[in-house]
Amino acid sequence: MSENTAELELAKCRARIDDVDLRLVALLNERTLTVQEIGRIKQSASLPVYEPKREDLVYQNVTANNPGPLPNDAVRRVFERIMDEMRKVQRDRMENNA
Repeated sequence: MSENTAELELAKCRARIDDVDLRLVALLNERTLTVQEIGRIKQSASLPVYEPKREDLVYQNVTANNPGPLPNDAVRRVFERIMDEMRKVQRDRMENNA
């Protein structure tokens, strides 16, 4: 493969990655809107932000439905980070509305 061909193929792959990244950001923001709604419900019902059983269910759901090639342990780590950020969103919202 020539250097020019490789550069063109890399550019195409990177453009696809950029598109996927934008879709991920949109989905994360959609998830955040739902998390904010959950936070409002929890606040009005005096429920805690952290629900370990619910988080376990999320991990089970995403790993059981992961077709790969990303391994389940990596999927879990990604979702651990996502849920850390979502808890922060809920806490910040609750503190600002207290």
